[in-house]
Amino acid sequence: MDAISIISILLTSFVIFQLLFHFVSSWFSEKISPSFNNLSFEKKIEWNSRVVSTCHSLVVGIFSLYICLFDEVTKADPLWGDSSLVKVNISISLGYLISDLLLIFYYWRVIGDKMFVIHHCTALYGYYMLLAFGALESIGNFRLLAELSSPFVNQRWFFETLKYPKFSKVNVINGILMTVAFFLVRIAVIPPFYYFMYSVYGTEAYNRIGILIQSSWAVTCIVLDIMNIYWMIKITKGCIKVISLIRQEKARHLQNGKVD
Repeated sequence: MDAISIISILLTSFVIFQLLFHFVSSWFSEKISPSFNNLSFEKKIEWNSRVVSTCHSLVVGIFSLYICLFDEVTKADPLWGDSSLVKVNISISLGYLISDLLLIFYYWRVIGDKMFVIHHCTALYGYYMLLAFGALESIGNFRLLAELSSPFVNQRWFFETLKYPKFSKVNVINGILMTVAFFLVRIAVIPPFYYFMYSVYGTEAYNRIGILIQSSWAVTCIVLDIMNIYWMIKITKGCIKVISLIRQEKARHLQNGKVD
């Protein structure tokens, strides 16, 4: 796949995600949730941002999983495999990252977050390097598996915004799924990922990558994984707190039952 095709996909992705944010999300949200119209301007901005985030996560996350399971090119050569499917997936993600970054800056007062800026800029740099130098494409695609946890994270925010009770069945189930998914695709993969990095260190294929890509690979992944661990700690604390409150609530009901 040539540079023109990659840029075309990136620009198409950018335009689609902008259209989703400015037009489609509000229209769709009004249809499925009448409460959307009652939200403040600030809440609507974040709502639309999270709808777009969910769309992006589902597209690139599922596509990434498919590539990991069935793309023979990247399986055969994880460091130098040249896969058109990976290029398409990364280009889509680049379009989203640029789109979301612009929205974050434009609506900084509403959705501005330094952690997200660092995350997006790190990912942009890493994915650009992969496409520009034609190496580590399978690594970039593997990192996109992390997006499979984002729909659950966004759904938690939707439930909170719509004022679903914390102990409601759908809220609790989503919280458990969010914690499990986040752990599996962002934390559990850390040890085998760095073991793979260690296993290829010093090989001929690794040396051909060059010091710039080697250092970029290491630094970007370390930065992203530090963030993932930080977010995992926050999610785990929240999950433990909810479980503790549920137990307290059950104990209170049992005590009231005995009293009655």
